[in-house]
Amino acid sequence: MQMYDLIMKKRNGGVLNRDEIDFFINGYTKGEIPDYQVSALMMAIFFRGMNTEETVDLTMAMAHSGEVLDLKDISGIKCDKHSTGGVGDKTTLSLIPMVVSCGCKVAKMSGRGLGHTGGTIDKLESFPGFSTSISDKQFIDQVRNIGVSVMGQTVDLAPADKKLYALRDVTATVDNMSLIASSIMSKKLASGADAIVLDVKCGSGAFMKNLDDAKALAKAMTDIGKGAGRRTKAVISDMDQPLGRAVGNAIEVREAIETLKGNGPDDFTRLCMELGSRMLIMSDVCDNLDDAKVMLEDSIKDGRALDTLARFVKAQGGDESYVYDPSKLKVADRVTEVKAKCDGYVSHIECDEIGMVSLTLGGGRVTKESEIDLSVGLILEKKVGDRVKTGDVLARIYASDPEKESAALQRFEGTYEISESAPEQRDIIIDSIE
Repeated sequence: MQMYDLIMKKRNGGVLNRDEIDFFINGYTKGEIPDYQVSALMMAIFFRGMNTEETVDLTMAMAHSGEVLDLKDISGIKCDKHSTGGVGDKTTLSLIPMVVSCGCKVAKMSGRGLGHTGGTIDKLESFPGFSTSISDKQFIDQVRNIGVSVMGQTVDLAPADKKLYALRDVTATVDNMSLIASSIMSKKLASGADAIVLDVKCGSGAFMKNLDDAKALAKAMTDIGKGAGRRTKAVISDMDQPLGRAVGNAIEVREAIETLKGNGPDDFTRLCMELGSRMLIMSDVCDNLDDAKVMLEDSIKDGRALDTLARFVKAQGGDESYVYDPSKLKVADRVTEVKAKCDGYVSHIECDEIGMVSLTLGGGRVTKESEIDLSVGLILEKKVGDRVKTGDVLARIYASDPEKESAALQRFEGTYEISESAPEQRDIIIDSIE
């Protein structure tokens, strides 16, 4: 088998079979196939596309290019959740304790953030001592004992994806639905979960800016999950404005904890309920959405969800006292209020720009080597649809460096649009693929 033949076959609109896909993934991972040939194949795929079978085969080849975590020693169905990312997305921190307290088992690998805020691991490290650098055995034992564990992604997890993404990033071949879906799902499949719920973000603060693209990505990923024999569901959620009110790291952790106490923002709480209900159904804990939502609501009311977060934090070396007293989480002491300059209704928020404000403050990474300031961020006091009067506080910006604070305040200008009439309200849940 020759790489030249695969390139020509796909260039001419042919369909690659499983053996051909395995050949190029294995060869490229081992360094036996040069970048220029794989670049040519990626460009052919970009223009010619891949059908569902090809996409599943590509994903499985990438998933098996390195370590595949074996969770068979954990009884029952192991569930995972993935978000395509957005501004203020702290969902894992509230969602996972809720579902675990209801009987769902969650085995999750997470990464660090690259962009406007940290990833799940960065946020969890707001708890002093918390660590995701644990062995496979510790990971499995913890899921068995308390129902949940989060481990950092290892270098051996889907190494083909890491190599392919770096190549696609410099050859203008990132934006292809099959390649995006296979990149995401290969890591999920390698993580070993039996069931996966996907939160596909749609809007100005998301990777997928329009609904058609979001639906296409959701369907591509659920097709892969089905083809790989995994229970997979997807929810398409709104990211035309930040999720909840907190954007940052420690600030988002505080909001996640308040949500577990029943005091969370409506949009964020609703999203957790929708995703959590599907996780309970896929885990055979419940058989319908209504009963599942009641179970999740009860887990908040009786404190089980909060206690589960505390046990999880303690199990991974963190100080669980911060869960019960989130005021201990370090937040920057330089606070600036940004106020409305006119009366009206908030009609639009530039979601991606709010994310850039957080990045400017130091709350995110420009490169993988950048250090994050976990204490900075902002809290949005007004969201789309809220009535405002001149002088009302739109947002509070938390900074630790005066120069970054000044730059962030300049960036914040123009992020809010205020109109005379109230805008049409949008539900956080746009669509779902069951």
